[in-house]
Amino acid sequence: MGAKVRLLSVLLATPYEGLEIHRADKLVYGRFLIPHAVLSTSRHLGGYQEGLEYLANHQSCEPAGHSRGLLTLTDPAGYQAQVLRPQGLDPEKCALLGTAANMRLLVIKTESFEELTVAAAVTGGVESNAARAGDPAVGHEGPNGYRSLSPPPQTPNPDKESPSEELDKTPSPHDGTINILVFVNRPLTPGALVRGVSMITEGKTAALMELGVNSRYSSQLATGTGTDQIGLASRLLPGVKPMSGGGHHIKLGELMGQVAHAATREVLVRQNGLTPDRQCSVKILLERFNLKPDGRRRLSSLELVERIGRFLGEAEKELLAYNYRGCFHDPFIVAATLALTSLRDKFVWGVLPILMWPEIMGAFAGQLAAAVSGRLELADSYARRLAPPPNANLDDEAFLTLVARSLALGFVDKWS
Repeated sequence: MGAKVRLLSVLLATPYEGLEIHRADKLVYGRFLIPHAVLSTSRHLGGYQEGLEYLANHQSCEPAGHSRGLLTLTDPAGYQAQVLRPQGLDPEKCALLGTAANMRLLVIKTESFEELTVAAAVTGGVESNAARAGDPAVGHEGPNGYRSLSPPPQTPNPDKESPSEELDKTPSPHDGTINILVFVNRPLTPGALVRGVSMITEGKTAALMELGVNSRYSSQLATGTGTDQIGLASRLLPGVKPMSGGGHHIKLGELMGQVAHAATREVLVRQNGLTPDRQCSVKILLERFNLKPDGRRRLSSLELVERIGRFLGEAEKELLAYNYRGCFHDPFIVAATLALTSLRDKFVWGVLPILMWPEIMGAFAGQLAAAVSGRLELADSYARRLAPPPNANLDDEAFLTLVARSLALGFVDKWS
């Protein structure tokens, strides 16, 4: 019998005594040198567990275009054994999370206060699986297992200016997963662990909201992805009273929210190039309102040019096609577009009375047209021309048409 080859394991961090964070090829894991309690979404040995020796995160496939069969759904225990045994880790002593995110892009963040230390190890991406809580589901787990409720999602059409994305045709079920491992050096009660998961989730969601990440399944902003997973571990110290709180008003809750938020922000830059500068984009603000036939939402820059071009002459449309990048990233134009999208949300949520739709949307559509033309003195004139009819139509297509008309009206006057 030949000796088993163990993959090279690299020690990445030792946030506190009793914990080591390692990476071995496609696996990142926390090794417990002192017993920990673990609460996780692992399909095998998930929930609340004591006696585990590891909390791990594994890249099970490429983010897109990968068709290799996975055991994650059909045989979680077998999947866990397949992943952990080559590394010399006991599969029955580990809670394992799965993802398509690159383990080499892992972000580790640590925060401390007095004797308390909280560390997070996060991988993630949101390019094609971002979702909002309550979005339409694509599957159901019944008595006979999983079944699809809709056709399998396809990768959104990329912009032609990003030809490398043409290869992304069949994203895996894990595409876009944010996986968060958090470790605490103090004992926590089971209730505090549950509260901690809530705070960590809020930290992640805050990062997505700040970046304005769009849901791919509705015309709303995303609060996570369809396959996010989480694991929270707290050190067990006999004779030390467990911490029982961890909400917004307790330092533990603050630190958990901070590390989850900071690590999520940074990992999305590494995995998706999702920087604040990149999100300063008219196209990105509007893409969640564009429903594709396959049920996914993505609006390419060239599609947006075509929509605006419906209200332009041929010469003006050609001029916009040559210059749309600068136009769509202009901070003044982006800000005016953001005002319209935010107002539309408030009407849909019932914050603003629907009877005010023509007046308010007309006024701010006029501001958008003025931002494009650079002639702020014409904002009122634009508003009168753009005001929607009294019988308010809040659907996505009507909203995109209003924005396209506003952008076109301003572009006509830009060089007049």
